[in-house]
Amino acid sequence: MTTAPSILRHAACTLVLSLLAACASEVPAPPAAPSSPTASVAQADERLAAVAAERAAIEANYAAREAVCYDKFFVNNCLDEAKERRRSALTVQRAIEIEAEHFKRKHKVEERDRAMAEAEARYREEEARAAAAPPAPAKTPTAAPGARPSPVAKRMARHNQKVQEDAAKQAADAPQRAANAAAYEERRRKSEERQRLVEQRKAESEAKRVKAEQKKADQ
Repeated sequence: MTTAPSILRHAACTLVLSLLAACASEVPAPPAAPSSPTASVAQADERLAAVAAERAAIEANYAAREAVCYDKFFVNNCLDEAKERRRSALTVQRAIEIEAEHFKRKHKVEERDRAMAEAEARYREEEARAAAAPPAPAKTPTAAPGARPSPVAKRMARHNQKVQEDAAKQAADAPQRAANAAAYEERRRKSEERQRLVEQRKAESEAKRVKAEQKKADQ
């Protein structure tokens, strides 16, 4: 014959299992990352926009799930599962974001390199046409013009010049920075010295007060 305690234990186990199943079933599984790699800048922008929207939805679902969990019997189990689902979903979105941003950076570098290569090719074509053109009628002898630098060489020269100017400015400002640092250190040292003297005077004053009270008590 089934006793009352066994019936209660069976009912409790059934309740626990049903609560755990409810806690696990109410949270949707995170969406899977796209299987195909990004193929265009427009597609990368679309995926990044979708990631932003999906993140907002994940956070909203997590906040709603938290509120539901606090009404359940096993609060911690429910919260832990909600946090794990949130972490898993955000990990998927982060992977999508990384892949799309990587494609955009790679595409930008390729576009820059292509533009520089095209500029260099145009320069070489112009040089070749100039070399193949028939010579102009003889005039008063003048110094032959030097070869024109290529656009890439110009860019590198400007970059190197800027680096040199920045280095020179840093070197010129170094004495002032050192003086500022020394002045700051001196102010800090004096402040610490004043604080030490104040503390010393307080200690001496306290010692005198204690001594005077002790002397008064002895009398």
